[in-house]
Amino acid sequence: MATGHDKIEKNIGLMIVLILAVVSIGGLVEIVPLFFQQTTTEPVAGLKPYSALRLAGRDVYVREGCYLCHSQMIRPFRAETERYGHYSVAGEFVYDHPFQWGSKRTGPDLARVGGRYSDEWHRVHLNNPRDVVPESIMPGYPWLAETPADAKDISRKMEVMRLLGSPYTDEQIANAPKELEGKTEQDALIAYLQGLGTAIKTRR
Repeated sequence: MATGHDKIEKNIGLMIVLILAVVSIGGLVEIVPLFFQQTTTEPVAGLKPYSALRLAGRDVYVREGCYLCHSQMIRPFRAETERYGHYSVAGEFVYDHPFQWGSKRTGPDLARVGGRYSDEWHRVHLNNPRDVVPESIMPGYPWLAETPADAKDISRKMEVMRLLGSPYTDEQIANAPKELEGKTEQDALIAYLQGLGTAIKTRR
């Protein structure tokens, strides 16, 4: 005698509909409450939106696929916090669109790399990583030092970020192209890296 479960298994259309319903309900139950938790929607104390230079650097970071080998998410485990620092909290990333959390670590996590090394160290590392880390398998990015930072769209990017919640002023947006004058993509990327994780460091 056929049961209800048998009927579902034999009707692929009905099974698909029911699977989608269960997944949707489960997703809503897990995701919706996060929008009402202050710790996930409010920035941590001291967090500021990206400057024009850092925003340009973040674009370089994403364009070059740095996130494919470097995560920016320190988990709340002793092995992680002893190596990288304070575990990551959602309030650090409210101005990130998209955020760079992840679990892939071919290279070290960069969530707290800000201020750990000098700008000059980063320059040498980006040009040829093995000059400072002999065992590194990271490719070099020497062309970033010769490529001017793209200023033509930066104001528009900041306007879009403001629509997404970054509290930029009209003055900051208007002055953004000037901030990138004479800067290279390497300068911008280093500025981005030097700011990572510093809000939590400031609070400690």
